[in-house]
Amino acid sequence: MTALNPPGPGLAPARRAVLRRRIRLLVAATITYNVIEAAVAITAGTIASSAALIGFGLDSIVEVASAAAVAWQFSSADHERRERAALRVIALSFFALAAYVTVDAARALFGVGQAEHSTPGLILAALSLVIMPFLSAAQRRAGRELGSASAVADSKQTLLCTYLSAVLLAGLALNSVFGWSWADPIAALVIAAVAVKEGREAWRGDACCAVPAISIPSPADAAEPEGCADGCCSPKEDPR
Repeated sequence: MTALNPPGPGLAPARRAVLRRRIRLLVAATITYNVIEAAVAITAGTIASSAALIGFGLDSIVEVASAAAVAWQFSSADHERRERAALRVIALSFFALAAYVTVDAARALFGVGQAEHSTPGLILAALSLVIMPFLSAAQRRAGRELGSASAVADSKQTLLCTYLSAVLLAGLALNSVFGWSWADPIAALVIAAVAVKEGREAWRGDACCAVPAISIPSPADAAEPEGCADGCCSPKEDPR
């Protein structure tokens, strides 16, 4: 497993404390939303006999486990020593999600569990598609600046939930309007492949931007620092 790096020397202790508090608040918001999301999705999925909605609700439970691992890490002053354990939990969450989505998609492709129309499911998927990207981006910025691989990995879990929201919304809409029951499981298999990839990276400790960005002078919502692309950072090369 790749060694994790402490926050950069340019990051003041006061700033580290602010970032830790911010991550705790974002994790609390993520857990709260996902608990509600899981309850609504599983209930609506059971009523509509929708395996996709039930799977989406189970994904929300996986997201709660991932966020709780980060909350546990940052509940201690010695949070850096808990980083590896938190990453393992996040990685296992990704693998569990990928396994369920794959099985569920295969069942749907073979014609098992045809779903009915679900208005609550459509509304829930649309809301998640709007809310989750903001939570993911905010946590990724804070985790990147702090140099926390687990916070960045959890932000990927939240972003994956955004993709699943899009898949669920498209699948429910296409099934309701055109009766295309195959659209959702095909897209879900792509999501499962992404989940496996992210799980492997989290297990190795290779979460994107585990190395903190070099000398970030502005707040967490500032533009990407030099050496970063699409939220991923790499140390600047020595000009010598």
